[in-house]
Amino acid sequence: MTPRFLVTAGPTREYLDPVRFLSNPSSGRMGYAIARAALRAGARVTLVSGPVALEAPAGARLVRVESAGEMRRAVRRLFRGADVVIMAAAVADYRPRRRLRRKMKKGAGAIRIEMVRTADILAGLGRSRRRAFLVGFAAETGNPVAEARRKLRAKRLDMIVANDISRPGAGFGSDFNEAFLIDRAGGIERIPLTTKAALARRVVRRCMEAARGARGRGHGAGGRTRTGTPAEAGSGF
Repeated sequence: MTPRFLVTAGPTREYLDPVRFLSNPSSGRMGYAIARAALRAGARVTLVSGPVALEAPAGARLVRVESAGEMRRAVRRLFRGADVVIMAAAVADYRPRRRLRRKMKKGAGAIRIEMVRTADILAGLGRSRRRAFLVGFAAETGNPVAEARRKLRAKRLDMIVANDISRPGAGFGSDFNEAFLIDRAGGIERIPLTTKAALARRVVRRCMEAARGARGRGHGAGGRTRTGTPAEAGSGF
């Protein structure tokens, strides 16, 4: 059977008023490169994309979203049909508590904006009993490995791609990246500075191997069944 990939890419925008929003510098290039690599490897691909200035990969099903909430709803809807989920999007962790309906007028003094947490999409997937091979990204400053390992365990992932976004010429807005691929068994593979297309091919290759191996054993792509309390089961994310 053809593996089914669900890939997220790009930033999200969290609006304060009709003309101002909070976002990040993600260009979406990494996620789009992963979608292309998966297509070339023979997978069926659905790409959930935040606002980017990139052409959609030919052959992928493209779902456009803008906010973290919209991305969460799209992923929830599409997760059930996926064998592999790769969350490469840079999703906002916080949003303004209130979105003003009219443009906020400039005043003489400082302003205070109350922020609230957005839902952690990937952690919600990890709590689900529906089993897919789950891949996250950890964009950190400094040594990313320790924090990536913590996230991998906390979110019950199968693999995480960790990179140092403070290194010149790599990460956000660049065609290049360097990363560590860390799996749930504790294995770590260092990928020296390379193109995002090359890194995408390596990530997809690892995912395809896992998906094919799991199908051969009669399991989901993650190779095991999630367990949890009734509140954790299903799409509680």
